[in-house]
Amino acid sequence: MSRLLAFALLAGLVVLPLGLTANPYLLNALITTGILTIGAMSLNLLLGFTGQLSLGHIAFFGIGAYVSALTSLGFDVEIGFGTRVVHEPWPPVVGFLLAILAAGACGWLIGRLSFRVRRAYFVIVTISFAEVVRLVALNWVELTQGPLALTGIPAISLGLPGLGTWTLRTKLQNYYLVLAVGTLCYLVVARLVASRFGRAMRGLKENESLALSVGINATRTLTIATVISAAMAGAAGSLYAHYLRIIDPDVFLFSTTVSMVIMVVAGGKGTLLGPVIGGLIFGLLPVGLRPVMAPEAQWIVYGIVLIVILYVMPRGIVPGLARLVPRARPARAPVLEASPVVPR
Repeated sequence: MSRLLAFALLAGLVVLPLGLTANPYLLNALITTGILTIGAMSLNLLLGFTGQLSLGHIAFFGIGAYVSALTSLGFDVEIGFGTRVVHEPWPPVVGFLLAILAAGACGWLIGRLSFRVRRAYFVIVTISFAEVVRLVALNWVELTQGPLALTGIPAISLGLPGLGTWTLRTKLQNYYLVLAVGTLCYLVVARLVASRFGRAMRGLKENESLALSVGINATRTLTIATVISAAMAGAAGSLYAHYLRIIDPDVFLFSTTVSMVIMVVAGGKGTLLGPVIGGLIFGLLPVGLRPVMAPEAQWIVYGIVLIVILYVMPRGIVPGLARLVPRARPARAPVLEASPVVPR
């Protein structure tokens, strides 16, 4: 049932922008919502399948954005002792790949530092890491331009054999790029969760003591999950930078992490479609409310909708709807009664 729903949702998202080409505002909202949904899917891999809450998840998103932007723009910066590092601009696709690698490497570092002493320590380490990275982006003006922002970030270009280079400048092109990356991330998470590694993650979430007793390496499993989650968030950050073509330290705002958490929890943490459904609802809800009410009223309605959803469906939208769908019961095998033995 979930697979059929995923295919139907994908088909709907493929044809949806064809009727919105004359409305760039809504198309822009879909693109930014899609990018944030990728971030929510990456967070769900930790929060939903391992039970680890990362309140500094926006750090990986921002690192991906800055790494991809600086790779594409180039830089000339002094790192101390009279040493200067000069980097010539590289193609944006290379920046996209480096953003994934850099964010994944940071995820490995955070995992190694925090998962030896878990529980609240992981939350504290991730929040602290996000704040440190934000301050670096704000104060290292020579590299990041600080509050002046990095501008002129080139759009992503794809080289097609025999057809030359295809630069994704229009909103429609960027929409399908975000949809393609989001679909790939969804498939990666689905494949990972269905594997032996995914069973280890869920085992640590449900009963860590029992998982350790059967030989699961908790630190290694959680660190690898953090690396994959951070890499996906870095990919989302790269898409964000090349779409907006301007980024500043506000990309590290804590409110963005809160939005991702809301999407995961309201949609249904620990489910594949939960972050997607939650992302679409809470990403597009402010857009729908903006023309009809004041900003203050918008956030009041936003909070009311969230409270109502979690009151009616405490486990989230996807698990709540799954309970309403009747499942076909397996056919019961006929019971063969033994015939009485008649004595002769």
